[in-house]
Formats: sequence, structure tokens, C-alpha cells
Amino acid sequence: MSSAKALKLRIEGMDCGACAVKIENAMKRLPGVTDINVSYGRESLALSFDEDRSSQHNIEAQIRALGFTPVREGAVGTRASAAERESLPFWAGKKAKLVWMTGLAFAVAVGIAQFFPQWERWAYSAAAFVGIIPVVRRAYASAITGTPFSIETLMSVAALGALAIDAAEEAAVVIFLFAVGELLETVAAGRARSAIKALMDLAPRQAIREQDGKLETVPVEQLAIGDIAIVRPGDRVPSDGSVLEGISEVNEAPITGESVPVAKEPGANLYAGSINGNAELRMSISRAASDNTIARIIHMVEEAQESKAPLARFIDRFSSIYTPVAMVVSLLIVIVPPLLFGGDWMTWIYRGLATLLIACPCALVISTPAAIASGLAVGARRGLLVKGGAALETLGKLKTVAFDKTGTLTEGRPRITDIVTLNGTEDEVLARAAAVERKTSHPLGAAIVEAAEARNLELPQSFGAALAIPGKAVTARLKSGFASVGSPRYAEELAPIEESVRQTISALEQAGKTVVVVLAGKRIDGLIALRDEPRQDAAQALKRLADMGIKTVMLTGDNRRTGDAIGRALGVGVQAELLPEAKLAAIDGLKQDGHVAMVGDGINDAPALATASVGVAMGGGTDVALETADAALLQNRVMGIADLIDLSRATLGNIWQNIGLALGLKAIFLVTTILGVTTLWMAILADTGATVLVTANALRLLRYRSQD
Repeated sequence: MSSAKALKLRIEGMDCGACAVKIENAMKRLPGVTDINVSYGRESLALSFDEDRSSQHNIEAQIRALGFTPVREGAVGTRASAAERESLPFWAGKKAKLVWMTGLAFAVAVGIAQFFPQWERWAYSAAAFVGIIPVVRRAYASAITGTPFSIETLMSVAALGALAIDAAEEAAVVIFLFAVGELLETVAAGRARSAIKALMDLAPRQAIREQDGKLETVPVEQLAIGDIAIVRPGDRVPSDGSVLEGISEVNEAPITGESVPVAKEPGANLYAGSINGNAELRMSISRAASDNTIARIIHMVEEAQESKAPLARFIDRFSSIYTPVAMVVSLLIVIVPPLLFGGDWMTWIYRGLATLLIACPCALVISTPAAIASGLAVGARRGLLVKGGAALETLGKLKTVAFDKTGTLTEGRPRITDIVTLNGTEDEVLARAAAVERKTSHPLGAAIVEAAEARNLELPQSFGAALAIPGKAVTARLKSGFASVGSPRYAEELAPIEESVRQTISALEQAGKTVVVVLAGKRIDGLIALRDEPRQDAAQALKRLADMGIKTVMLTGDNRRTGDAIGRALGVGVQAELLPEAKLAAIDGLKQDGHVAMVGDGINDAPALATASVGVAMGGGTDVALETADAALLQNRVMGIADLIDLSRATLGNIWQNIGLALGLKAIFLVTTILGVTTLWMAILADTGATVLVTANALRLLRYRSQD
């Protein structure tokens, strides 16, 4: 017994979800074929097959019979993207050839009719047959492989019916317009895929690698983890890594959407595709080209485009019922008036055929996925990653957004906010505190040292190792004597604190700040207050959400005093001192009023992110940000959640516009058809026009701009 063999094919000619359904249904009918995965966005088919029951030749033949072209690719599991491949220009493909062929046949028929009127009927009939034969073949192939109600079926019935009632000229026009419509769908699909290709083009094709003291230019695919690369001013970073040498500003807008260049120095992270500014950087590669930030973003967006939104699934179900119902309605239009009201058979057959053409569901089927694909692509270009249409749709229906505090609404690291001096100047108190703390790793101590370095202060010399008393203080011996940085409680243990100083400490703590006391021996020289400050855009983002009609709340495990202080500063409601279980319960409670988004750092908030209707992870391109939750904000800006919601609402609005266009045009032309105003060629032009309008409207989303 032979084992299943994996196969991956690129399928040229897939323009919409209906194409993917045809291929999937056909593959399901083949014996021994399993694990079928068809992606029209990536133009790919992956499956497993038993060679003893179905050969690769049979699989490819079935695909060709449906009107598509299979091209063999590498093994399943590679991250090759449709955006990476070179393809024929639209005017040289199979569908373009059908346009040229039907157009030429129609032009010849017009010429014959002009100069040889007696041959007019036969000339147009021949032109119609030239174009309808490949369509009939595809309709037959679709019907016997599980898709009987395809657009090719509708077209075949309409064209052959027109020939039967001696409307050969209109049959030829209809077939030509149908071919043009299919070509326009191909062009539109290519435009949508170009958004993904634009992301791929961000990554450079070559890199300057340093090896054994020599520089060589190599393809980025040859860069391995640990390699050293040189990034010159103006060059794009070849892959993810970190700075070894050099100081420069790097434009990360292509990756995160952040418009301000980011300063980079040794130890700083670099992302593939970002643009180096004014100085050369020497970097260490941390990810291969196939797994860098751009590759992972593209892979995620492509997968997201295949994840159908609830609205898209509803449209698919509706379409599967709609098409056969439309055929029944067309049949009733043909037979009811003549049988019951004495209508002319030829007249009502003609109107029934026109109804059949108008009923084509292409515009309706493409209305949702086209908009979703555009929304996902434009979001990715602006550092707003959404993992699928379902999440994108839910974002537009949110009633509440819950935020974690540390690292989300705040920067995630304490900063000095106040220095109160009792003896000496601010600089002297800060320098003494930094001299004590410079050998410790405590976050408060690191913030004190960082502030002293920012002021370029000269620190007093210390002797020996610092002595840490956990939870209380750090003491070091300076030239002037022993100095300590500790909690107010520790200072109280050494000597009574004056009432005025005690009141100052209390006021600072009421503001949500952590106060440390700087001591010389037992004497208090000063107070330093620190707080994890809100992000610069946090207050503006929360106000924007409120203006959008969305409630906001901060869920934090911090003490209530700190939480309330940050909440007052930002104007957001607070639920503090929450253990992980309590945070989940809080989200469940908020969900009683509607959809809830949880915004967190993607690590310790993972349970809450999973519980919310939509989990949104902060994080500048980290693995956790890309792989946790339903969406990620690469810019690490709170405003990103408002942008996500705005993008979702724009996408949902676009979808309903598309549905209105598709159904509205059909309703109008259905009425005019029954009244005898619409001709066959006008009917197919209406369907083609609706498809083009819907696609063009969806592509408008690619010009979306956030409202900062």
C-alpha cells in the first residue's frame, strides 16, 4: 500500500472564491485525494493524494478542464507567496486570448454581415460558437465535478438559447462581453494581490555580508542566523537582527507605520525592510529571510485573507441557494406568461434568457472577500495586523475596549517625575542616588541611573559592593560616607520623618507615584518620585474612542492608588488589584453589553486576550505580538486600536456598499427585463459592470488613511 504524497500547485486564473470552490469540489471527487486546501488569494492548491488511485496527471487534467492552469511548485510547507512570483501580463493570459478570439470572430462576422447580408445569420452564429465552445466545456467540467450552478452554466444556457431563438448577433455580443468581464476580474484580482506584493518588495534582494574580514554582496536568502551584515546609509535592512556597531536613525515606517525615524545604537533591534538613515550600521542577523518580520507579516496576511468573515460565509451560503433559485425564476419567466396569459413564446424566452444573465452571482460573491482582502492589506501596510476576516468584522462592532495598564496604556518602565531636595541641589541628590544604584538591576534604580546619565552628571565614586536589603533599601559607601536609597518605611526605621516631609511623600503617593528616599547616613537629603508614565498618545486615543461611541476601561493588577492615578490622568475607568482570574471575570461581565476588545502586551495578558471578543496585542514586531491574539499593533501606539476599529468600520461599510451595488443593479435590470427594455447584451453588461464596480469599490480601501 503506497503512502499519501503531498502536492502543491500554483493555479493560474483564479480570480475569486467561486473559482476556488470549483477546484475544491473537483478535487473532492477524485479518489485518494485528501487534505485539500485551495487559496485564490495565493493562487495555490495544496493536497495529499494516493498515486495508486489518482495520478498527478489526472489531478492537473481536471484543473485544466475547469479552465485553470496548474503549475508545479516546491514541497508543501514552503512560504512561497503568489506575490513573489513573476506572471504573464494580463493581456497575454488565457482569458485575454479568449477576448481576442471572440472579439476577432465578432469583428469578422460584422464585416461579413456588412458586405454579404445573406450570410449574416451564419456569420454571427459561427462567431458565437467560436466563443461558447470553451465556456460550454468548462460548464460541463464544473457540473460533473460538483459545481452544476456555475457562471459558465448560466452563460452556456443563455448563449445557446439565444442561438435557438435566432438571436445569433446578440449571442455573439454576449459571449464577447462575458470574456471581457472575466478579463476585468483578472485585472482586479491582480490589483488586490499587488498590495501583498508591495509588502514583499520592502525586503531587499541582496545584502552586504561580512565574512572573515571581507565584504561580499549575497542574496538575502543566503544570510544565516549569526551572520554579520553591513547596512549603509539609505540601504534597507536585509533581515531581522540587532546593531553591533554604529549609531543611526532608521525609518521603520514600511514595517510599523511609525512616521518618525527611530534612533538605533548597539544592542537595538532592527527589522527587515526598514531604511537606514545617516550612518553605517554593522548588524548581527537573528532571523533567516524566510522567517523575518516581513515574511511573517505576509504569511499572516495571506492566511487571514482565506479566513472568512461571518458575513462572507453568509454570502457564500446565500449564493449557493441564490443561483439555482435564479434559474428557476428564469424558467418561470419563460413559461408562465405564454401558458397562463397567452404571451408570445419567443418574446418570453428572450426575456427569460436575459434574466438568466442578470442573475449571475459573481458581483455578489466577490463583494465581501474583495473588501476584506483590501482591508487586511492596507492594515498590514500601516502596522495594523489582523488575523482574519472574522476579527476584522468584529472590530467594527465593538462596544467596549479594555486595556491593560503596564506596557499598554503606560510605557512599561518607571521614569522620574519629581525630585524634592532637603539638602543640596536636584543634581546632587540625583547623582548621589545614581552612584548607589548603578550596580543594581532594580527597575527603579535603572530609571534613576538613566536620568542621571541623561543630565550628564558626574557620579560620586563608590567603594566596594552595594548592600541591598530586599524591599527596603540599597546602601553604598561613597567618598562622603555611607548613602542609601530606600523606601519611606526604611527611612522611618532609621529616624523620625518630619511632618512636612511625610505630607510631601503622601501627596506624591496619592498621585500614583513610587517615592524613594535618598539618605546620607540617617539624614534625608531628598525624595525621588517615579511612575510608569502613560504613553504620549494614550489620552488622545482614549478620547478618540469615546468620540467613536466606544466605552473604555483599564484592567490592572496594580494597587488601586496607582491605578486610579493613571485613570484620572487619562480619563478612563479603572478596575484595579485584579488577579488573572478576576481580569477574566471582568471581561466576561463587559461582554454582556456587546463585543469587547482586550488590549495587552501579548505575554502576561494572553488569557484575557483569548477571552475577549477580539484580543489585540501591543508589541513592535515581536513573536508574541504576531502570534498571540487576533490582531497586533506593530507601532506600539495606543492610537492603533482606534485605527483598527476605524478600518474595520470602513471595511464593513464598503462591504454593504458592494452588496447594495450588486443586488441593486440586478433588481433594476430584472424589472427592465420583464418590461422588455433590457437586451441580452445589456444584461451581461450589467452583470460585468456590477462585478467591476464592486471590485473597484473594494480597491478604494487601499487608499485608507488613519485619522490621527
